[in-house]
Amino acid sequence: MSVRPAEESPVTERPVWFVTGAGRGLGRALTRAALDAGERVVATVRRADALADLDREFPSTLHVAVADVRERDAVRAAVASGIARFGRLDVVVNNAGYGLVGAIEEVDETEARGIVDTNLLGPLWVAQAVLPHLRARGAGHIVQISTTGAVGAMPTLGLYNAGKWGLEGFSQALAGEVSRSGVRVTVAQLGGFDTDWAGSGMHFASPSADYDDLRRELFGTAEVPWRTEGPLGAPVAEAVEALRRHVHAPDGPFRLLVGADAPDQVTAALQARCEDYAADDRFVWPAPAATT
Repeated sequence: MSVRPAEESPVTERPVWFVTGAGRGLGRALTRAALDAGERVVATVRRADALADLDREFPSTLHVAVADVRERDAVRAAVASGIARFGRLDVVVNNAGYGLVGAIEEVDETEARGIVDTNLLGPLWVAQAVLPHLRARGAGHIVQISTTGAVGAMPTLGLYNAGKWGLEGFSQALAGEVSRSGVRVTVAQLGGFDTDWAGSGMHFASPSADYDDLRRELFGTAEVPWRTEGPLGAPVAEAVEALRRHVHAPDGPFRLLVGADAPDQVTAALQARCEDYAADDRFVWPAPAATT
């Protein structure tokens, strides 16, 4: 099958979405917005009843696939079932993931492997499953839901940061590998939004009293898990709108800043990194303009 150049392969007017972690938070909001717009969605969930209400409301345009993104075979089966149902996939959103609070010394092996399996390897298994289909069609868009925490790192979020840094690393390589096939890749760096990430989506390592002072400094309390009250960030609808606008545009940046607070967070992280490099007088930033 011939492959069309990327510039001739925009997302169709009514794309078919594949959204992981669609049972709650951003994934559910993205799924709902696409369905409301008359688009079709293949939504992966871990519980069969997680989207029962949407399944009843949109029986012809929603396909729910039960799959844990940590399980490679389950991911492949979900992708295959979605293609069988709707004939194609256009936009693949790797959204499934969670946070983990724990100093490096506190995180045990099960917790470390769990977050890496979900936040890093899960998107890898999804990408591997969808790429043969997208490349054969010469079109498609993989959107990796990341965070401003993939640019810097914060004490007690080290394993979460590590997974997102890894996600960005392989995604940048992936973008270079598939652009000639007409497949687009985006890393969406989200700031703070009112999703379940900091609430029910947050996991906590068993705390050590040695880090209580640090937790008080960072979070205002040494209590673990913390209590959540009120909104935890900007309305999730703002993130959905930004992502949908980006997906429907003919082109855009590889790294998409999402949220009013995202640019300042990225700027601060990059500034700190440059200041660290500047200890070596061979490092010059901004780089001098090339001369001819």
